[in-house]
Amino acid sequence: MPTMPTNGAPLGTPTDVTQGSRTKGVIGESTLRPDGTLKVTGEFAYSSDMWHEDMLWGHILRSTVAHAEILSIDTGEALATPGVYAVMTYDDLPTDVRNYGLEVQDTPVLAHRRVRHHGEPVAIVAADHPETARRAAAKIKVEYEELPVITDEASATAPDAILVHENREDRHFAHVPHPNIVHRQPIVRGDVAAARRRADFVVEGEYTFGMQDQAFLGPESGLAVPAEDGGVDLYIATQWLHSDLRQIAPVLGLPEDKVRMTLSGVGGAFGGREDLSMQIHACLLALRTGKPVKIVYNRFESFFGHVHRHPAKLHYEHGATKDGKLTHMKCRIVLDGGAYASTSPAVVGNAASLAAGPYVLDDVDIEAIALYSNNPPCGAMRGFGAVQACFAYEAQMDKLADKVGLDRVEFRQLNAMSQGTVMPTGQPVDSPAPVAELLRRVKAMPMPPEQQWLAAGVEADVRQLPGGLSNTTHGESVVRGVGYAVGIKNVGFSEGFDDYSTAKVRMEVVGGEPVATVHTAMAEVGQGGVTVHAQIARTELGVAQVTIQPADTQVGSAGSTSASRQTYVTGGAVKNACELVREKVLAIGRRKFGTYHPAWATAELLLEGGKVVTDGGEVLAGLVDVLEAEAVEVEEEWRHRPTEPFDLRTGQGFGHVQYSFAAHRAVVEVDTELGLVKVIELACAQDVGKALNPLSVIGQIQGGTTQGLGMAVMEEIIVDPVTAKVRNPSFTDYLIPTILDTPTIPVDVLELADDHAPYGLRGVGEAPTLSSTPAVLAAIRDATGLEFNRTPVRPEHLTGTA
Repeated sequence: MPTMPTNGAPLGTPTDVTQGSRTKGVIGESTLRPDGTLKVTGEFAYSSDMWHEDMLWGHILRSTVAHAEILSIDTGEALATPGVYAVMTYDDLPTDVRNYGLEVQDTPVLAHRRVRHHGEPVAIVAADHPETARRAAAKIKVEYEELPVITDEASATAPDAILVHENREDRHFAHVPHPNIVHRQPIVRGDVAAARRRADFVVEGEYTFGMQDQAFLGPESGLAVPAEDGGVDLYIATQWLHSDLRQIAPVLGLPEDKVRMTLSGVGGAFGGREDLSMQIHACLLALRTGKPVKIVYNRFESFFGHVHRHPAKLHYEHGATKDGKLTHMKCRIVLDGGAYASTSPAVVGNAASLAAGPYVLDDVDIEAIALYSNNPPCGAMRGFGAVQACFAYEAQMDKLADKVGLDRVEFRQLNAMSQGTVMPTGQPVDSPAPVAELLRRVKAMPMPPEQQWLAAGVEADVRQLPGGLSNTTHGESVVRGVGYAVGIKNVGFSEGFDDYSTAKVRMEVVGGEPVATVHTAMAEVGQGGVTVHAQIARTELGVAQVTIQPADTQVGSAGSTSASRQTYVTGGAVKNACELVREKVLAIGRRKFGTYHPAWATAELLLEGGKVVTDGGEVLAGLVDVLEAEAVEVEEEWRHRPTEPFDLRTGQGFGHVQYSFAAHRAVVEVDTELGLVKVIELACAQDVGKALNPLSVIGQIQGGTTQGLGMAVMEEIIVDPVTAKVRNPSFTDYLIPTILDTPTIPVDVLELADDHAPYGLRGVGEAPTLSSTPAVLAAIRDATGLEFNRTPVRPEHLTGTA
């Protein structure tokens, strides 16, 4: 077994939350995270901290060009390097299954005949030291013959365009107009032409959304250990253990039960760990050498080793009557999926179905497509598809409000959807949709004081000014702007996907106390699921001690930690399993004691009435008597209500299970001479249905808001338009917000229960990422009077030197 620091794993140990006789740490309370202190102090063990006494180190050789034929690969010098145990290329793979992929199996484990993007894996090396592996990989000689690159829609769909993937056979190919289009989804409802004739005002806009990186702090890493039965044990940081397993096992030529996966400490994800990175490579090298193999990417490799957020070009048209009612919307969204499909089809579905935003629109004509190109592969990132659309439609709302002559917030409220509104897909919104109320709340929040940099006295506090500690301005050319935005995001997997999760719950007496053990395959990536699962068990079972087992593939799938779905779906599975355990405990107690045992009689009344948190002491005493001689265990799946695919001609269909909503008000200060922006405040109002852990909910909202801020003013992967090479694969050149860039983020949480969801909850994590970006852009426009139709905004855009 691999070793990790003994104080680095919060999982698999009991958490005991009691106060007097009442069980604490239940649903609705702000329970502290079991891994929080360890992460803050640097003691938490991440996947990169794993160690095995006789392990080797793996390294990946990546392509130096974006599109080329591979003429030859010479590994001789690398193999002859002392300390090298194995070098593998495509020809060394053990089975005929040599591709993988989340939705489309179009990604080669190692490049074969052609490389399709800068940084594609070509060969892998195992050696006794990481530096030896790196130097050996550098000795591999690869001869390329470069090919023309596909970088945009024009080059992808030209009559003579080279095909990124020849001989496509995936399920999307039959309905796309060109082989270099991954997927196309139209949504048509009503009569846009007739509605346009009724419009008194029409506005159009062309918008550009940049390529964003998930920028998680823990790089891709893992440890593969060969087993005596010919299988392999993989300890990995991922978002979806069972999806990884489904893709890994066929390439290794092993049945799934011989590829045993255990979740290791995850240093952030945000969608970037849904796709495989080094998992197959580490397993291949471990099985080839018979030794454990560890792979840890450096930051440069990490930029090439995972997908990014799709950059997009968006064209929008909106109309409105003179009294401010929207008449129609028409848009076309072009997403660049890069070299491989990843989750592009799902991103297209989200972008199209949410393209109209949280507004009442009966007449729409929407088209969304994703391209194959030779740019870096793009896939899942927080709020995928909906983020790009929100940036454009919210800019349109400001333009149209100004044309009509209405306040920008009032214009949005006038057209805001509510419960019962029919989406452009024909699906009615059958849970609360408090869009107008969220806008009212965020507008009503107190404004931050003017000229905060003078608050300390006569001397300016440069930390409060654009440019910050660079000391570039003392406020001479600084102006303030305020902007608003609101967004809509789906929750959970959509379009007919069988979205479910599994939970195993066990109750037994340990050391004279009843203990509940919860075992799921949920990937804890920082969202706080391990905290919520314990809260659910305490709430449903009345116990104080709850043990959260490490996530692995020895229990049924929990699906991905993405799409704001884990608390909804895996939380629902834990709740369901706990309820079944409670029923079994009641049956045992009635069989053993009837109504004659005083402690059990009280416990029975509380358990049966669902009031187990009211007097934990009585419940615990009764449970000990019932369970001291036997344990109760249940493994249960939980599914949300089914969805259906969107029609490929009209886009109609019950495609989403739930929607979430957030609104932002951004206050910015801009130095108009230097082109510097300081975001002073990003206030947010969000409906969460039910805050299972209020403190965690606030953290999710503030985190998502900050990622949207980064997209607004600094984050963008720059790809050379001629060579398709990445120009800035490092945190030196790819900037993310630091604590000095992060503004005050006051949050107003609204709780309007969704009757279809466990506890009435609503997915939280993604919605704030949507509206924070357009709110910041709106505030910058308000401050400068300039029109910005791209993100991020850089200094040269503000000063006119771009």
